[in-house]
Amino acid sequence: MNTTDVLVRCEAAARTYGTGTAAVVAVHGVTCEIRAGDRIAITGPSGSGKSTLLHLLAGLEAPTTGQVTWPGLAGKPRPDSVGIVFQGPSLIPALDVVENTALPLVLCGQSERSARRRALDCLALVAAAHLADRLPEELSGGQAQRVAVARVLAAAPRLILADEPTGQLDRATGRRVVAVLLAAADTLGAGLVVTTHDPRVARSLSRQWSMHDGRLQPGLAEAFSPSAPATAQDAEP
Repeated sequence: MNTTDVLVRCEAAARTYGTGTAAVVAVHGVTCEIRAGDRIAITGPSGSGKSTLLHLLAGLEAPTTGQVTWPGLAGKPRPDSVGIVFQGPSLIPALDVVENTALPLVLCGQSERSARRRALDCLALVAAAHLADRLPEELSGGQAQRVAVARVLAAAPRLILADEPTGQLDRATGRRVVAVLLAAADTLGAGLVVTTHDPRVARSLSRQWSMHDGRLQPGLAEAFSPSAPATAQDAEP
């Protein structure tokens, strides 16, 4: 196995909020890895730790114990290496659609003109070019999620993380958003991880992991060790 194929690796990673008797363990000692080309759905009820695990994978939060590393991403997640589609609204209200889409590129030092050109191309890929001049408040939920996916595409990351991307959408719009995410991952050759409550969404990805009470279920994340290159085992859909 080429080590650069391993985009992110968790080793006994745990996340606790609060201290003492008020402490809440959101993620318990998760060991897993995500490789380039993976298509993984993480299922589980609300409060099971799915979103917290996604934040750990993205580098948005640090584990309380254990570690998370990004061997295939030069050791550190950046806007142009990890793309995130959040569950709720994530577009900046004061920026129009094309400015929102171009933002990760500008933050990484690309010129505004070049970033805008790339943003328009990516909006076209998700059938949202006609929305370029609109503000987020003028978009439907499905339109806003497509723009969020275009923003991920624009940065061309190696890892795409989507937190309940269909949770606030009707079924038809949700199917379209998932299809766009899968197409984006294929276009970029990126790894894709999606958290979801919806078994139909989970089945659209090639692998399914299950999370309950902050733990990946037995057999789902036990295969990785420094001497064993296998990733987490697939669960039945």
